[in-house]
Amino acid sequence: TTESNKPKNSSEVPQKDISLRKESDKKTKEDTNKGEQTQFFQDELTLREPATMKENKQWRNRQRVLVVASRGVSHGERIIMNNIISLLPHSKKECKIDRKAALDELNEICFNHSCSNCIYFEHRKREFIMWVFKSPDGPTLKFQVNNTHAYDEPKMAGNCLKHSRPIISFDSSFNNTEEPYLGLVKEMLGQVFNTPKNHPKSKPFYDHIENFSNVNNTIFFRNFQIVNDLKEKFCNTDDTDKLQLVEIGPRFSLKLVKIFDGTLGGRCLYTNPYYVAPSEIIRRNNMKFKDRQVRLMKKEAEFKEKTKDKVDIQTRWVMDN
Repeated sequence: TTESNKPKNSSEVPQKDISLRKESDKKTKEDTNKGEQTQFFQDELTLREPATMKENKQWRNRQRVLVVASRGVSHGERIIMNNIISLLPHSKKECKIDRKAALDELNEICFNHSCSNCIYFEHRKREFIMWVFKSPDGPTLKFQVNNTHAYDEPKMAGNCLKHSRPIISFDSSFNNTEEPYLGLVKEMLGQVFNTPKNHPKSKPFYDHIENFSNVNNTIFFRNFQIVNDLKEKFCNTDDTDKLQLVEIGPRFSLKLVKIFDGTLGGRCLYTNPYYVAPSEIIRRNNMKFKDRQVRLMKKEAEFKEKTKDKVDIQTRWVMDN
């Protein structure tokens, strides 16, 4: 009995028991590590939850705008296009596209760039056209662009941070129920020019206003800087009456031509009766010039008939000599 109760030496312990002990030690270490990791991730979640509840910083509105121009665009028209691109941090640029191939290729390019909106600038002989449409099903707005003024002009004294979110302002005439097409124009332009919230390239504050006003069937675009009177920062206690607006640029006017059902064509939904094509204006001016020339020739012929048999008294002595 005394020999059986004596402790055994380490050399007498079998090797199987040693391997089992090592495996059990590894399992306990792995369990402790897993417990620490799960506790760490739970702590992270509990720390992040109140922040997400206060303000959602996810970029959910993933609308992008493709900006393309046709071949033959002039230097001034290209400057206006680049100025519009600088206002849109969610825009994508593409190389020039021929007018004939634009109808077939633009939807594919929008799909490759994940763009749901598109602005296509087209240069014609006597006018500058801007197409705004939703890809791939439409609708499409066709505008004539006039009175373009870029950033670099000296009259534009305002300045704002690039890619900051704008306040989109529309005239009250866009809410007129008697002209429902203006509601569609407002919705399309708002989706194109509005910077999505929490966009990676955008700045999380407002310091300029983009205004669209409809006057005499023409939409005027203006971009203004919000200036606080004698203060560097905006506060909640600021008086809104003391805020000033300084124009930044660019500046242009849009005249609606037609609204189509599809992309760059389709069934015509609306035609502007006040739109007159430049070729028609030139034809009317030529007709006025011809009518004026005909009237002058008639007057000269009548004057010659009246003075045919008369002689000037002052020049009679010359004829006699």
